[in-house]
Amino acid sequence: MRMTIFDRLLLLITGLLAAFQIAVGIDGLATLPIIAYTIAFGILLVAGLLLIILGFDVLDSPIVVIVSTGIPLSLSLGLIWEHIAIYRTLYLAFVIFGFLAILTTRLLPLRNKVPVLVLAVVHGIAGLTIFLLPILFSITGQARPGFSLVGVGGALIGVGGLLLALLKAGKPLLSRETILKVLPGLLLLMTAAFVAGFAFE
Repeated sequence: MRMTIFDRLLLLITGLLAAFQIAVGIDGLATLPIIAYTIAFGILLVAGLLLIILGFDVLDSPIVVIVSTGIPLSLSLGLIWEHIAIYRTLYLAFVIFGFLAILTTRLLPLRNKVPVLVLAVVHGIAGLTIFLLPILFSITGQARPGFSLVGVGGALIGVGGLLLALLKAGKPLLSRETILKVLPGLLLLMTAAFVAGFAFE
């Protein structure tokens, strides 16, 4: 499917928002959350630029699944490290192990369901963390209400990740054309929700 000028415009705005968050939105945090958020928004920035330059065909590369895993893993690690100190080490171990598991199952020529299962488990845990933690902290008064927008971004990244993962697995929920049509807008809404939510943290 060909990318339209409107799609490229949406992706450009997404990249600019990600760049803004890297440059301005993560000041005053501890070292590891800064690194984690920089990685996540850096991947978003690069992904947006690659899509603008190369079009939707870049999504067919197997490396995309591996690299895109860095977004939910890094974001969720930053959130855990900032807000639930007791689980820092445990969650860092999960992030490292989860990324290595996805890397291994994607690089090895496995013909079974293990790669999809590993991807679903790792993305599921990271996605639920991004979705639930900000909302729960907002509801309980441990963060400002606007911080819940990070959870909205987490829900959107979960939807996008699920659509792309099932498409790659050959069991898409929607047609490829429909998924690619909504993807630029979904990425923009997700990034905007993250940037706005972190501004209220």
